[in-house]
Amino acid sequence: MCLAIPGKVLEVYEENGLKMGRIDYAGTVNVACLSYVPDVEIGQYAIVHAGFAISVIDEEEAQKTYEVWDALVEAAAEEGTDIFGMPLENSEPDKETGGGKS
Repeated sequence: MCLAIPGKVLEVYEENGLKMGRIDYAGTVNVACLSYVPDVEIGQYAIVHAGFAISVIDEEEAQKTYEVWDALVEAAAEEGTDIFGMPLENSEPDKETGGGKS
């Protein structure tokens, strides 16, 4: 599965001839290459996939994406798994089905 997630550009700088940036993904800060979105500015949101910003979106669209992500996480947790289908550490197997708690 491939995911591209929005992040807020906190800092823009050059490294080895490439436009780079520090990106905040709802509280987790990491680095991404910004060369595919050369006009992105500090404070804007970019969709980042595999360490590369691939498009710029507005804050409203970024917030909608975070809301959908949260809903996916909650739905999976109700099934006793993470979003990738792996059992949560705190879920106990259901004795009847062998699955997670519901």
